[in-house]
Amino acid sequence: MPTGLCKKFRRALWFALALAALSGCGMVKTKTLSAREYIARERGDVLSSGEISEATGELLRTTGLDQSECAQLSRACIGALSRRIDAPDERRLAAAAELWLKEALAREKTSDEAALEAWFEVARNAYAYLFFSARPLDQRALEARQIQVGDYYDYAAQKIVTGLYRKRLGAGGAGIRDAFAAAGWNIRMDMSRVRFPEGVSLPKELIPAGSLAFSGLRSSYRRDGLGTELVAVMNDDPVAAAAPPRAGEFVDGRADANRPVYSEMPSPALTLLVHFAGDDLAQVLATRDVRIAAYDPYRDASVGIHGQRVPLSADFTAGYALWLSRAHFSHQAIKTLLGRKQGIDRPHIYMMQPYDPDRRVLLMLHGLASSPEAWVNVVNEIAGDRELREQFQVWQVYYPTNAPIAYNQAIIRDAVVRTLGHFDPGGDSRASRDMVLIGHSMGGVLARLLVSSSGDTLWNEVRQEYAVDAERAEAMRARLDPLLRFEPLPQAERVIFIAAPHRGTRVAGKGLVQWLAGLVKLPGTLIAGFGDIMQELAQGKREDGSRRAIPNSVDNLSQTNPFVRAAADLPISPKVRYHSIVARRDPKVALEASDDGLVPYASSHLPGAASELAITSGHSVQETAAAISEVRRILHEDIDAVRSGAR
Repeated sequence: MPTGLCKKFRRALWFALALAALSGCGMVKTKTLSAREYIARERGDVLSSGEISEATGELLRTTGLDQSECAQLSRACIGALSRRIDAPDERRLAAAAELWLKEALAREKTSDEAALEAWFEVARNAYAYLFFSARPLDQRALEARQIQVGDYYDYAAQKIVTGLYRKRLGAGGAGIRDAFAAAGWNIRMDMSRVRFPEGVSLPKELIPAGSLAFSGLRSSYRRDGLGTELVAVMNDDPVAAAAPPRAGEFVDGRADANRPVYSEMPSPALTLLVHFAGDDLAQVLATRDVRIAAYDPYRDASVGIHGQRVPLSADFTAGYALWLSRAHFSHQAIKTLLGRKQGIDRPHIYMMQPYDPDRRVLLMLHGLASSPEAWVNVVNEIAGDRELREQFQVWQVYYPTNAPIAYNQAIIRDAVVRTLGHFDPGGDSRASRDMVLIGHSMGGVLARLLVSSSGDTLWNEVRQEYAVDAERAEAMRARLDPLLRFEPLPQAERVIFIAAPHRGTRVAGKGLVQWLAGLVKLPGTLIAGFGDIMQELAQGKREDGSRRAIPNSVDNLSQTNPFVRAAADLPISPKVRYHSIVARRDPKVALEASDDGLVPYASSHLPGAASELAITSGHSVQETAAAISEVRRILHEDIDAVRSGAR
């Protein structure tokens, strides 16, 4: 290029650059975002990606703070931004909450005390955004930014509560049930809305529900809202019924009145909120006083904050699943059946939440060689159903399945009556009325006895079976009446039978099962309470001269067992409506000729049932989606009937 032309080109280039500078270099380019990039821009933030959100970045750029104090997103940046919050500006409050969140995460690597101070600031700014900015919550209900800030608040509340709890327990303090100071804040605990299980003043652990994941459950149930969801672990060993018997503890099969036959959920769910003192934005941003309030998610669905009604978050699965995962019921149930050590020898009622006088009782009885684990998905689905959760409290009976059915029905009946009597001596609360029973397999047979009248039928059967003469009968009867003579539980009004062998089963009297029955050992409490009677009965001879051993639970399930035959025809209370869920392995076989592998239809069918549903399944039908759906349908029907008085 000629020299003159080159000089002209350079002058033209410099002229163009000068014009661009004078025009502010206002060049806008367009880029099409992928779906992933779009979501990252809209939802990405410190919690999800470790980087500040687009909304916070935009605010810093428009205020110019990113050019000076905010070059490294330092404490100076947070202070500079906070000094500019002189009005209920929700954008600045949200950005301050997120910047404090980034600071708190960084401080956790160096100092617990400094991190706790930062977590309080996260919660404070998020709280101010939610309740003291220009627009109320409902006007921002669908905005992604409000969801993000709500997450900042919940996460900060979780960090505050669990951090304080560890700190206080580690220092030998009284936990977090009082007023105290920490990290420059004056803290007051408000536990007035919750009641821990009896005999427990302080949880051993507070575990964030969101940090737990479980297998063996079809789903987890939560309620969206504000607050941090925690599981309060109360006891190391939730299997309270496993304690060995003590001398003189049982009299005629009834447990010592001083020994509890129940326990409330050892890992109840809690929802906690951190409230900041102040009636306006300036006071909230200046205060050092906070109130940490705990709520029972089963009792409180919402809470009022600064004139606004806010839904409370809740996790209805985590506490229940954590309890089952730590209980090791499956191993213990087998040890119980075989009469081994660490088995149980008396029933125990596990209440799935602290006792509530305003909720009706749903009493669940498992089957042979089983435990509360048999109901895992049933209970979880009931907890996930809002109306059922609000109407019922679940009680699970854990009982020794090696004991004869007559003995189990007596001590289970006693346990239910004593538990209700403890919490409601006058029987006036809603919990003492309109009870619903659900029994699977042998639990169904027990449920039937709990709502039946025996009269003299069972006693006459025993007397005939063991050839008890008139001279011994009177003395024996006084001892055996609690087992053989009973009336329906007056609290019960409906029963759901699931794969229940009301008339026994052929399998229980044959081959391998009969051999296994020989390994079953009777519980020590039965021997302690009725050992002399058992020996005397065993010495008696029937008309053909043969002796009859005392039957165990497996013997009681045989279709040839005299007790089962007699019990099958006992009249059910006319006040009780009952339903049957039966299982059939092969849908090609006629229903009347079918079975579930253990129980034939002829045994599980019960005339007079309000409904009967046959499900293609094996014997563990209670865990199928179809059976759970039917249980829920029946319970909703029951709620409607009780409300309308149409039972």
